[in-house]
Parts: sequence; structure tokens; C-alpha cells
Amino acid sequence: MTLHTPPPSNIREMPNPQVAFHRAELSVILSLYGRMVAAGEWRDYGISCLRDVAVFSVFRRTAENPLYRIEKRPKLRGRQGMYAVIGVDGQILRRGHDLKTVLRVLERKLIRAVQ
Repeated sequence: MTLHTPPPSNIREMPNPQVAFHRAELSVILSLYGRMVAAGEWRDYGISCLRDVAVFSVFRRTAENPLYRIEKRPKLRGRQGMYAVIGVDGQILRRGHDLKTVLRVLERKLIRAVQ
């Protein structure tokens, strides 16, 4: 005989919940994504929600490595900041506590693409 325990009513009760972007965070990211698509710089994206990190990956073409990864790591909230933009080579381009501030490193590329 197996005992069935009902799933938790609140995700916070789970021992290892996944990290995910909230609606406000996705709104900021997708706003930038839309402008970069309109400029012809980006064409596709992917979202991964793992136990320690949520990743928004940006691609120029679907079948290649991501140009940029926007990561959210809540465990780094008290240190360097939980948001980071990482380049194609794995280099951290910017890290911080405020998502809009961190994404400015990519908005500079949009200004150059439009000129």
C-alpha cells in the first residue's frame, strides 16, 4: 500500500522550487527583446527555469549558441546582485541588483544598431 500526499498548495512549501522570472521582469526583458528584433539584431529566444537559476537566452539564429544570456540567481541577491548579462564567450558583461540597470549594457548595442 502506498500513501499519496497531496501536492503543496503554495510553491514556497516545496523543498526545491524552480527559479523563474516574474511578470514584471519578463516585461522589461521582452520590451528590450522586441526593440532588438525590430532592429534586426535578434531573432529568437529561449527561457530555462532551473533550481538555482532562471535564464533568458537570446539568439541571432535558432540553431546557434546564444548571443547573450540574462540570468537571475536569487542566491547572489546579497552579494553582487542576482541579475547578470553574460556574453557568448561566457564573460559577465554586467551584474547588479536592478534588472533595468543591468540590461543597459545591451541597450547601448541597440543605439549603435539604429544609427
